[in-house]
Amino acid sequence: MSFLKKFKESNSVLTRSRLVELKTLTKELDIRFRSYELLNLALTHRSVISKSHHKLNNERLEFLGDSVLGLAVTEYLYLKFPNSKEGDLAKIKSYVVSEEVLSQIGFNIGLDRFLLIGKGEEASGGRKKKAILEDAFEALLGAYYLDVGYKKSKSFILSLLAPEIDKVLDGDYKKDYKTIFQEYIQKKRKVCPKYKLLRKSGPDHDTMFIYQVIVSGEVMGTGRGKSRKIAEQSAAKTAYKKIIETP
Repeated sequence: MSFLKKFKESNSVLTRSRLVELKTLTKELDIRFRSYELLNLALTHRSVISKSHHKLNNERLEFLGDSVLGLAVTEYLYLKFPNSKEGDLAKIKSYVVSEEVLSQIGFNIGLDRFLLIGKGEEASGGRKKKAILEDAFEALLGAYYLDVGYKKSKSFILSLLAPEIDKVLDGDYKKDYKTIFQEYIQKKRKVCPKYKLLRKSGPDHDTMFIYQVIVSGEVMGTGRGKSRKIAEQSAAKTAYKKIIETP
């Protein structure tokens, strides 16, 4: 028995109205699913799961989709830029697979309208939360990969991500180094960077802040600026360039 058949038999039948919603989504995205149950799971946030009745959510599909996405983007960059250094390719990839970009793509393709989320999460604006939209998008990719295979999944991924890669090459994007650095460190070291005020100087109307970014007790970068936010961004930029962009 195939995976999709086993999956379909182990899950409840979709309601007619929900099936109509999912078909609307696939039509908008110009993709086809054999298993709408799988697509439905990709859009099911853990907040809808009853504590007394075990059901599935999209976390496992998000885990799979993250890897499919990473492979598709890495393969694309490797083949498109044969003369680029590993550090340069890593820099581009870090941006295009960041929470900021993926959540925006998830919103742009309308995933917020089709998410299944709990009442509490709904009340707190969960449909617009970046983390939820990013996870839903990656889960969608995982579901699509299982349903149609890598070739079509890669094509769908690149139709959405290639324009983001072009933005990096054109310089038409704002680098949020705190976000980029944090996501890199979390993935590589499973910890979060911390920022520490080293000192501030000057009069109130012209204060200069100097901050350090620290990872597991190690000072990774130092930055300065006219505000805490600017100084932290500067520190993150220094740290990011130090570990990613330096040959």
